[in-house]
Amino acid sequence: MKQLVIIPFLFFILFSSYAQNHRESKDSLIQLAVNKKIDNYYELYRFFEKGRFDREEIDLLLEESKKNEYKLGEVYAYNLLGRSYRNNSFFDKSIENHLKALELAREMNDVNAEIVTLNQIGVVYRRQDKVRSALNYHQMALELADKIERPDIDTKISISISNNSIGNIYLALKQYQLALEKFKKSILIQSRTGDKRGLAINHQNIGLAFQNLGEIDAALEHYNKSLEYNIQNNSSIGKVICHTSISNVLLLQGKYNEAYKYINEVVPLSEKIGNQYYISEVFATLGYIQLKLDSLDKAKINLEKALAIAKKHEIPSGINKSKLYLSEFYEEKGDFKNAYDFYKKAIEGERKTFNDKNISYVNNLINKYDNEVSRNKIKSLAKENEIAKLKLLRNRNVLIITLVSIAMLGVLLYSMYRHRLLNNDKKILMLEQEALRIQMNPHFVFNALNSIKLYVINNEQKNAVYYLNKFSKLIRSILESSSVKEVTLSEELKTMSLYMSIENIRLSNEVTYIEKVDPNVNIERIKVPPLILQPFLENSIWHGLSSKKGEKEVILSVNKISDEFIQIDIIDNGIGRDAAMKIRKNKSLNRRSIGIDLTKERLRNFANEYKNNFSLDYSDLIDEKGNTSGTKVTLKIPII
Repeated sequence: MKQLVIIPFLFFILFSSYAQNHRESKDSLIQLAVNKKIDNYYELYRFFEKGRFDREEIDLLLEESKKNEYKLGEVYAYNLLGRSYRNNSFFDKSIENHLKALELAREMNDVNAEIVTLNQIGVVYRRQDKVRSALNYHQMALELADKIERPDIDTKISISISNNSIGNIYLALKQYQLALEKFKKSILIQSRTGDKRGLAINHQNIGLAFQNLGEIDAALEHYNKSLEYNIQNNSSIGKVICHTSISNVLLLQGKYNEAYKYINEVVPLSEKIGNQYYISEVFATLGYIQLKLDSLDKAKINLEKALAIAKKHEIPSGINKSKLYLSEFYEEKGDFKNAYDFYKKAIEGERKTFNDKNISYVNNLINKYDNEVSRNKIKSLAKENEIAKLKLLRNRNVLIITLVSIAMLGVLLYSMYRHRLLNNDKKILMLEQEALRIQMNPHFVFNALNSIKLYVINNEQKNAVYYLNKFSKLIRSILESSSVKEVTLSEELKTMSLYMSIENIRLSNEVTYIEKVDPNVNIERIKVPPLILQPFLENSIWHGLSSKKGEKEVILSVNKISDEFIQIDIIDNGIGRDAAMKIRKNKSLNRRSIGIDLTKERLRNFANEYKNNFSLDYSDLIDEKGNTSGTKVTLKIPII
């Protein structure tokens, strides 16, 4: 009996001695760091050997840093406080402390400290589903890091954290492919730098993206990789997250007993860590597994506990998930009234969250567009200035060469002048093309985004996501083609198909667009100027079809008419050129259109590289009664 009493007593003494030694060791490190005044944020992080701080130690670091006017120590302490509050779901307190750290970092002009703090603030907002704020802070961190000419390993890790966090935001917005792109960028940096903690987080996030895409095996593979890294890092919270994710996959596979084993292992560990966000996740998953195992009484207790925690700490995703599981519980019990009430509340919560996020996402795109417009205006002014200089240079050369040619070798000098003149004209034409694109893109992009935004506001989620994907592909295609002189006909047709899809939104998708390509035409090898067909399609829609009632159709056909030419026909069943001209004359405001004229110049410049020239013809289509039934544009392009 005495032995039974002595053993716990000895254990208590040993534990107390260890804790005391640990405290003294950490306190000594704090004093040493403050005295040395380490001036690099990442070095300070490594100095403390990535050790965890308790609240008393954080307060000591803050107090000593203030006393010794060690501002970097204050920044570090405030960030530790912010992270501590975040892990316990006191989000307002967390933001308050991180903002203090940010103010000090900017006052010191310490870029590294500012990047880390911006990322920390973004994570807190992301936990609260405040997507726009989270995205803004992570984007600021990325922009700061990108300005560093030769980023070291620590800066690269911060860049990977920003990419990873933005990927998580895309996950919340259900943009899973975009999320995967960000995670792959992040994991590439982490693999090169050997950042095991980052690798653990990223494999977890990639698993979640694959799970939502329905690729269960790939999800499970990445969850297990994440768990391996978390075990190597001895990360308790990482283990909790991975076990919860693996349990959810096993649930999808119908392996309820195996799922119960995984989640039950980490229930005590999650409560010991004290992170309310993950405690709610764990109890929700445990309760749902028990529901599937017909342990209804236990399931109810755990699901209600998960809901209470999520409500107390204002965790929207936890509230929605718990209500959805409780709905299924009451359905199993035969209490259909409660089942319906919980289901309705869960769906309303998810719908509200999803709509808010999409509106924020689209607004963010519009903000980025506004910034791009401002930059494009500056570029446009620069291009116009360069054009003016070239024109002045050309005119000066004309005068000089004319005077010299009269006095001396006129014919020879004139031929040289003509050669230089053609080169200058070509440069001017290319610059005018770029200036046109810069002017055209903002108008089209703004209208397209506003059209897509209507889908979001009207809660047409599938249409919003569908057209956002098409819109992003179109913008990428336009940006890529703007930097090249030629593209394949295949690429041009794909871009035109995307363009017609986006323009068609504004006509309530009433226009039928058909492409007919002659099998004898190798569209992968034939080259054309980029965006050369866009002005003709735009004319078909806005002059031919927009004022027409009834069936609206545009047919684009490609045929090989000889070994030297291909012919592209654009046919619409619109009101015809005469009627369109009358409508334009009656409008109080007329927008100056230079698209077709500039397109002809571009085609002329393009055809200079070939032995044959291009041709462009317009013709009105007449029906059997002699009435106008549409317009046909015929474009012959040389291929030899």
